[in-house]
Amino acid sequence: MKIKRLTIEEIKYSAHQLAQKYLEWNEPIPEFETRYPYALEQCLVAPFQTFRGQLYKGLVPKTAILFYLMIKNHPFQNGNKRIAVMSLLLLLGKNGKWLSITPQELYNLARWVAASPAGVKEETVKAIEKELKKALVDYLI
Repeated sequence: MKIKRLTIEEIKYSAHQLAQKYLEWNEPIPEFETRYPYALEQCLVAPFQTFRGQLYKGLVPKTAILFYLMIKNHPFQNGNKRIAVMSLLLLLGKNGKWLSITPQELYNLARWVAASPAGVKEETVKAIEKELKKALVDYLI
């Protein structure tokens, strides 16, 4: 089954707006248009890159690297962890999956990723994959 990708428009009208509406927490998320040029595009393309085959095979590895990059590459002036959480859920939902995890656990994972040293990227992404696999459930539309 081919994995459905996220588009810039989906991030703008779903992930970003939902994060703005429900996850502001006294820390506003700036308008979408203030994002850093091309940083978001790079985050969305990376999970689907190939080099002698796919670099990230399967939905969980693709979702894990997207989550990591949305946090670490800072495509937005503020709210990167919150928008990464919404983007992760959007990508999973678009592909018929969801997470059985509390919002606090998911936000704690995002905070842990943000605090992780850049030198342990591969280990951090593997840890994200492990957490996603534990919580992954089918999403019935």
